[in-house]
Amino acid sequence: MTEQIRWNGLLQEQISWHWTNQLRERLDGLTDDEYFWEPAPGCWNVRPRGTGTAPVQGGSGAMTIDFAWPMPEPPPFTTIAWRLGHVIVGVLAMRNATHFGRAATGYESFEYAATAGEALAQLDEEYARWLAGVESLGESGLARPCGEAEGPYAEYPLAALVLHINRELIHHLAEVCLLRDLYLHTRRPARQEAS
Repeated sequence: MTEQIRWNGLLQEQISWHWTNQLRERLDGLTDDEYFWEPAPGCWNVRPRGTGTAPVQGGSGAMTIDFAWPMPEPPPFTTIAWRLGHVIVGVLAMRNATHFGRAATGYESFEYAATAGEALAQLDEEYARWLAGVESLGESGLARPCGEAEGPYAEYPLAALVLHINRELIHHLAEVCLLRDLYLHTRRPARQEAS
């Protein structure tokens, strides 16, 4: 007799393997200068309240995140701070609120981090909550519909949402790692030539 596949464990393992082996350690040591670095003109960023120039500055605290709706064409380049804000709020916190009992939040009401360290702590907290929430679904919960909070995907099973969030985390955090590499290789002092 064939053993039944444990899909919940496989979905958790997919993201936890990437998190542990490819993503999270690469974020250690993130400096505030890297976090806010704008590698191109007109970047969207996380900024002190009242200093943004984007059509929308979301956030409830001292820091806001740049946005526009509809999205401009082409969209502005986004910083590490912006990308982490998107992952923390749009990918994780809003889904944690909808599906796993977190207090309601959104881009407009979230209190964005003023430092890289604070952002990484927010990321770790929301990621841990998401992973525990997925585990709590068990096998049967993965088949449950996502619900109206997921808009046109309301009837999709929660397994589809988990797969989507896994892709989003891998994709966006890989972008953050690449920006760290770009920062390292373009912002370090030029090597002095040997005489």
